[in-house]
Amino acid sequence: MSLLEDDATVAALRDQLRLLNDRLEVAQLCDRYVMHLDKDRSHDAWLDSVFTDDVHLTFPFGEFKGIEGLAGFQEMARTTFARTHHLCANHVVEVDGDTARVRSHLMAVHVRDSDEPAGHFDIGGHLEAETVRTARGWRIRRFVFDLVWQSGQAPAAKTGS
Repeated sequence: MSLLEDDATVAALRDQLRLLNDRLEVAQLCDRYVMHLDKDRSHDAWLDSVFTDDVHLTFPFGEFKGIEGLAGFQEMARTTFARTHHLCANHVVEVDGDTARVRSHLMAVHVRDSDEPAGHFDIGGHLEAETVRTARGWRIRRFVFDLVWQSGQAPAAKTGS
């Protein structure tokens, strides 16, 4: 009997393959998020390809809930910075059925004026996200960014009128 003829071995390999694929898809989800932040700044059509409808994002400067709240956050970023460059790496993904937790490092460069790219505000830290498997693939349900460092002048807080 060959190794692949053993039903228990085949089942174990199938489970391991699914786990590896889930980990890869969750890591790619995080990468897709930061890629959209940089490349798709002019629209919000991509939001539902990354987030659940009830997503909850937490940043040092505020919280954003739901797709509508996230669209408002994206608009704030678009009007504050002309360009951005995000890097997300060192993903640690723990899968538990149809949910997964991912921890990663995140760095971002924020350029206020495209004509002056040397004048930028940079941040670095850790992200922690809860993801869920949906009918359309993995999506981020909860996202927390823990700021570790920053460099340059942070944008002024916007005050209500």
